[in-house]
Amino acid sequence: MPEFIHDHKVYYTPVEFAMDQIGGTWKMPILWRLKDKVMRFGELKKSMPKITDKMLTSQLRDLEKNGFINRKVYAEVPPKVEYSITKKGEEAIPIIDTIREYGLRLMKEAGINKD
Repeated sequence: MPEFIHDHKVYYTPVEFAMDQIGGTWKMPILWRLKDKVMRFGELKKSMPKITDKMLTSQLRDLEKNGFINRKVYAEVPPKVEYSITKKGEEAIPIIDTIREYGLRLMKEAGINKD
């Protein structure tokens, strides 16, 4: 497959493009948490204590920009913002689940016990 450009970035494979969309440390965990329920920023942050506010904001913006999540702002004081998964985001869940299961198998093979 020839290289292609999207958002001023050169990609060489579809896998590279997909991983740019949902890969990294935080995007898949965010999508995984939103698969079953709508969550507010604080709930997401609390469920991922190692992520910084700045990183969570950045990852949420990327996921929203790329159509994986919705951001709904309620006109009230203090502002209320909720995040939910889109159909496109739901389509990524089986892929994330497969990667998760593979990771668990690799961990088991490596003797890593993560309970």
